[in-house]
Amino acid sequence: MAYARVLESVTLLAPALLMAVSALLSWLGKGSMAGPWRGFMALSFAALAMAAWALVQGGGGQSWHPALHASTLGLWMALLVQVLGTVIGSFSARYLEGEAGQGRYAAALALVLSAVHLLLMADHWALLIGSWALVGMALQHLLCFYPDRAFARLAAHKKRIADRLADVLLIGAAALAWREVGSGSLSDLWAHIGREGVSPSLQACAVGLVLAVMLRTALLPVHGWLIQVMEAPTPVSALLHAGVVNLGGFVLIRFAPLLEQAMPARALLLLFGLSTAVLAGMVMLTRISIKVRLAWSTVAQMGFMLLECGLGLHAMAALHLFGHSIYKAHAFLSASSVVRETRLQAMRGTSTPVPASLVAAPLLTISVILLMQELSGLSSWPWWWSVMLGLAWAPVLWLPTAFADLVEGVRHLCAGLLMVSGLSGVTLLAHALPLGIHDVPHHVLGLIALLGMLALYLCLACLQYKPAVLKNWRRWSYAGFYVDEAYTRLALQLWPGDWSQPSRQQHRQYAKASPLADASP
Repeated sequence: MAYARVLESVTLLAPALLMAVSALLSWLGKGSMAGPWRGFMALSFAALAMAAWALVQGGGGQSWHPALHASTLGLWMALLVQVLGTVIGSFSARYLEGEAGQGRYAAALALVLSAVHLLLMADHWALLIGSWALVGMALQHLLCFYPDRAFARLAAHKKRIADRLADVLLIGAAALAWREVGSGSLSDLWAHIGREGVSPSLQACAVGLVLAVMLRTALLPVHGWLIQVMEAPTPVSALLHAGVVNLGGFVLIRFAPLLEQAMPARALLLLFGLSTAVLAGMVMLTRISIKVRLAWSTVAQMGFMLLECGLGLHAMAALHLFGHSIYKAHAFLSASSVVRETRLQAMRGTSTPVPASLVAAPLLTISVILLMQELSGLSSWPWWWSVMLGLAWAPVLWLPTAFADLVEGVRHLCAGLLMVSGLSGVTLLAHALPLGIHDVPHHVLGLIALLGMLALYLCLACLQYKPAVLKNWRRWSYAGFYVDEAYTRLALQLWPGDWSQPSRQQHRQYAKASPLADASP
């Protein structure tokens, strides 16, 4: 029995250990170009196999160490993280071929993956805070891979400030919870809440946790660094947008027992999540650069994910997390294809939608979603969430004025209805998956969120039908409403830093790793 328990513990911890070994070997062999990637890929595939084996074994829900807990969601997340890490590592080996410093890049990438695996299993405040801080510190080396790019160093500097503030908030939240519960164990915290509820001290703990997550997931107004990391290599952008920023959603789902009874914390998630989703969604519509548009899309999606957590729709937030990770990894790693498709669309031109379809589309999509809920018989979400999904999917049914005849318009409408039906069915089935997550929707907050999403849809419809009306708004929107400029000015006044010029150590590391370092003049 003891042997089986030890074997299970080793299996669950193996992905983190294997990637830590990969980081060490890559760093020690940093002078080689191909060596780090051969070792990284071998250990990454081994970690992937161990993550899949742990999930197949069904170890979810077990606390097999005082500081570690393997939940069902955590095991699924570990598998997803390792799949993405393996793909991004393979892409990086080709993307950076011939570049200097590949050893330290591979080491930093492996260290990020190892720290993420630890965070996914953390059942103690100390391990949660330490592993999340380690993710940020390892990521700094990837963001500053090209030391001569000032905007990359500025983004890393701003992220470092946000991370350190988040660390302080997390330590404060941990201290409040530890004092209340008498232990740093998260499992003990859930048991205490189940017995005695949430005291004012734990309410303050929840607020600190939410503020820390907002800083780590790049919500407004600290979102600027996520936009400016476009100066880093493309696979780093894929890692950041597909994996690292999503960790905030996982942490909030993990702390669902605390947040369910902490209304001030949920109100903060509603306020900042909704405003970020609406404003970033509007900014994204005005941008031309593909990678920058994808970055603003991530900001909007993070706001929407945290909004879901604030509304108590934890299962939807988990599904959103998985879908966003897969989509953003594919979008960034195939950015060149997206550029070609965008150019082709520009050559074909655009057509404004029929005004009547702007009104009819959300009514049809909402009706289809409600009908699919009724026919499926599956337990699902509140009615106001169906309306929000209908607003999000309504553009699928917009009818362009360029259609040649009625038959083509009917064909487009039928195809759109079929797509909405398929999306509704897939969402209902995914929502019923046994992830060990339970929704606790708050209807008043849900109605407020619905009004915000309705305002976003009305702005989008107005932009399509009467773009001249929003001419002044587009200028402000293109500038991101100047929120990041104000935050950057404040951040550099309080923490100036030496970001404008690469340090001597960075220059020395880059030159030492360069293949031309030993070349004669």
